[in-house]
Amino acid sequence: MRVRTHKGRGATLNPQGRYLPTASEAVEDGWELDEEPEPAPETEFHADRTQRIITRNKSPDVPFDRSINAYKGCEHGCVYCFARPTHAYLDLSPGLDFETKIFYKTNVRELLLKEIGARNYQCRPIALGTNTDPYQPVEKRLRITRTILEVAVECGHPISIVTKGQLVLRDLDLLEQLAERSLVSVALSITTLSNALKVKLEPRTSSPAARLRAIAGLHRRGVPTAVMVAPVIPFINDQEIEAIVGQAAAAGAQAAGHVLIRLPLEVKDLFEAWLAEHYPLKAKRVMAAIYDTRGGKAYDSTWGKRMRGEGPFASLVSSRMATARRRNGLDGKRLPPLRTDIFTPPSKGGQLSLW
Repeated sequence: MRVRTHKGRGATLNPQGRYLPTASEAVEDGWELDEEPEPAPETEFHADRTQRIITRNKSPDVPFDRSINAYKGCEHGCVYCFARPTHAYLDLSPGLDFETKIFYKTNVRELLLKEIGARNYQCRPIALGTNTDPYQPVEKRLRITRTILEVAVECGHPISIVTKGQLVLRDLDLLEQLAERSLVSVALSITTLSNALKVKLEPRTSSPAARLRAIAGLHRRGVPTAVMVAPVIPFINDQEIEAIVGQAAAAGAQAAGHVLIRLPLEVKDLFEAWLAEHYPLKAKRVMAAIYDTRGGKAYDSTWGKRMRGEGPFASLVSSRMATARRRNGLDGKRLPPLRTDIFTPPSKGGQLSLW
């Protein structure tokens, strides 16, 4: 595969989806030396014919059993994103296609009211941002995440959010209403405090400074907020753990956690190509450390291990996180539990009662 670096894009490859029956690969044959560079791919947005909006989850190592992913694919372009392989189910590439061909949920309000209004529905927190970011750039126009929050306010439904986007501050009016009733928590993912690294690693995300401002803005309005140092990448950003936790705590974060880099399926090759392009002198060292944290593999999906890894490096990261939390007054701190006892189902037909 040819490596092409496009400004504002994370992946340097666009491999075919793994379920396609045939595969092709471009090669350099010497006849393209005088041609103009291939133009950077533009982002396409496609309406998804949504049938159900809430996704159920039975994984024992995550704190939620249901989620909504407003978007398939993510324009943020984080090269390490563990969700990239899902684009293969659409016969698209987990590479550049994942960050340039975005599918969005449709009929969101109607479907959500129908599902939470079902006779046998049991209220539990709905997680947003578990696969792709609910506040990626197109959310400013499509307002799908905001629609979900509007329904949550109307019905008293608990919501948890994970994001890298400062756009979360747009919805402070709704988040404040939910927070007043203990119905929302937000986690800001901060991978680095270096804008130079951010531009390479997660090119279309909010800047590190903007994410710290988002934590501060949420804290001022009483919205329970945590910081996630995610992902931790050996010899790329692990040296920033203490600084990230410290600055996030100073901004108002009430808890802190971390996730070790995960490289499932196609993500491994995409990440290795990224390393070869941006950090060729340390690429082998980085990958060797990742293999050491995954029992000699690029990724181990075993529940309980997939988020934290194992081995000396993984243990050191966990120890450093514990020390950073202790130094910043976050030792043992967790975001408060969300209430489920004040949920009011919408009446039959998807309309809310006036009384």
